[in-house]
Amino acid sequence: MATINEAKYIWLDGSLIPWNDAKIHILTHSLHYGNAVFEGVRAYQTKKGIAIFKLKEHTKRLLDSAKACLINVSYSLGELEKAQIEVMQKNEFNDTVYIRPIIFLGYGTMGVSHKESPTRIAIAAWQWGAYMGEEALEKGIKVMISSWRKNPPFSMMSKAKASANYFNSQMAHHEAKVSGCDEALLLDSEGFVAEGSGECFFIARDGVIITPPNDTSLESITQATVIDIAKDLGYTVERRRITRDEIYISDEAFFTGTAAEVTPIGVIDSRVIGNGKAGYITKELQKAYFDVVTGKNPNYEKYLTYI
Repeated sequence: MATINEAKYIWLDGSLIPWNDAKIHILTHSLHYGNAVFEGVRAYQTKKGIAIFKLKEHTKRLLDSAKACLINVSYSLGELEKAQIEVMQKNEFNDTVYIRPIIFLGYGTMGVSHKESPTRIAIAAWQWGAYMGEEALEKGIKVMISSWRKNPPFSMMSKAKASANYFNSQMAHHEAKVSGCDEALLLDSEGFVAEGSGECFFIARDGVIITPPNDTSLESITQATVIDIAKDLGYTVERRRITRDEIYISDEAFFTGTAAEVTPIGVIDSRVIGNGKAGYITKELQKAYFDVVTGKNPNYEKYLTYI
């Protein structure tokens, strides 16, 4: 985690405004009741200039999340893609960028019901490197299984990237940090692995890559990308439930996510995983992933939107 590197402009409700002018009223509905949806999108420097990775996929998921959460959006997918491109162009970034579109319910009504609350949309972007630090990409991180469980599908909508879902993640992450770890791993209500506080989880055993289904987790764009890369490299990938004791005896473990990219895990619940650093498979996938998002793999260039 790091402080935000402020940019020049933020897109708010159709207009670019100075970063420090992007303000909302204290009675903004989503601030009180948590009904908002957002995305995390990355843009990388390539030989052809900076490019957004899987812009269409992220924007579609944003609109799908809004639909699931009963938030009406007047902008089309194409218009929101164009807005993100505009933010990138006007801010003139020269390094890796993180883009945060958010759709939320604004000021105008109060009370649990959001029916009459106005829909507002903002898109911010800032230069942001490795989510857990550059050192973590090489040496790996320390993880604990949280006492908090992932919200079950009968309680919250896991397919929506909704702000309210992340209170659960925030508590799990805080618990891990104050316990001396870098990140938390959450189990589902039946005791199987769900995901990290903001990442998908993978292990490797005997050369086979294993990652849980999205029963109680977001349908991750990065997870899907890494699975495709792994298959391209000739690996067998299994989508199945994972128990906590299987994690302890795995050869390798790593997190994936737009922010986390491919981050190796060296220790889980005081058990050293492999040699305690990034394993061979993790390193291979990590390198291949960065080749994809930086335009070095022509098979995936179709997912890059050049600015």
